[in-house]
Amino acid sequence: MVEFSASDQLFMAQALELAAKGLYSAKPNPCVGCVIVKDDQVIGQGWHRQAGEPHAEVHALAEAADNARGATAYVTLEPCSHHGRTPPCADALLKAGLARVVVAMQDPNPLVSGQGVERLREAGVEVAVGLLQQQAEVLNEAFCHKMISGKPLIVGKVAMSLDAKTAMASGESQWITGAESRQDVHRLRARSDLIITGIATVLADDPRLTARDGLAGLAVKHARIVVLDSQLRMPLDAALLTTDTEVTVLTSCADESKIQALGTAGCQVVVLPSDDDGRVDLAAVNAWLSEQAINSVMLEAGAVLNGALLKAGLLDELVVYMAPSVLGVDARSAFEITGIDRLADKVQLALLTVDVLGQDIKLKYKIKRES
Repeated sequence: MVEFSASDQLFMAQALELAAKGLYSAKPNPCVGCVIVKDDQVIGQGWHRQAGEPHAEVHALAEAADNARGATAYVTLEPCSHHGRTPPCADALLKAGLARVVVAMQDPNPLVSGQGVERLREAGVEVAVGLLQQQAEVLNEAFCHKMISGKPLIVGKVAMSLDAKTAMASGESQWITGAESRQDVHRLRARSDLIITGIATVLADDPRLTARDGLAGLAVKHARIVVLDSQLRMPLDAALLTTDTEVTVLTSCADESKIQALGTAGCQVVVLPSDDDGRVDLAAVNAWLSEQAINSVMLEAGAVLNGALLKAGLLDELVVYMAPSVLGVDARSAFEITGIDRLADKVQLALLTVDVLGQDIKLKYKIKRES
């Protein structure tokens, strides 16, 4: 069991703070921070800003320059040992002459996990792993999920009243929750690689689904937008198509004229198989998502699509923003699910976190799977 000093704890905490700066811009790469220390003084620090750009270690080494020889590097994720769009960071650390490297967590990719650590140790560098590991794993939850399961983490978002209603019978829904919750939703969008919605939501609300509020001054890489639209009813003047974000429609309709019109409007169309009801098959959607270079998916949809993905077992987590209000029996529900006649058939959730946002409560759940 490796014992870490108070100084180790402090410098790794600083590295994690740096890593968090990449939450909205580094995707789909993981958030990584690095702090280089010599004689208890920080001589270099860096964080990974964007995919394709230098990693955190490279930025920190550039700042430390020749002083890095004999120093200690605190890195929130195991230094890479393979050639991707950038050279291996393990090699850069060796070339700089680091004496010790402290790593928060190993790379969760089973194909490369441990190789960076092994390369450093074989070269005589002292390596310690596991300092503030849990915090590092939470920071890169979606990345870890994708590396281990091969599938993106799919998170549903619902803003609702105390009686689980998301809109009045007329469709009026602005605003059920308060400003603090709405800003948090924009941060959740900004952290996501892809946002998925249904054509019913597009037709009813004409949303942009961009991340705007509460993100001033932050580097934000906007999420891709995907619309499930079985019959290609997407309006050519939809607000989604007026933004700079990449929009893809997943459909089971092969109408070439509609596909061409949407393509001209700047929208990619992918034709997938349909289910027995003539809707886009959700299993095919899940397979398509798994093929994309993404780690995280946010579901922003209505009761039908919310219920369908939840019942199909395709949601991994659910984030609920609950307002202190009651809308009544005629208001629209958060989930439209049929076929649950017994308590034994219920969808079971496990509470992960609870936060207070203004007058609202934010609840984060993990969807329990049958063992």
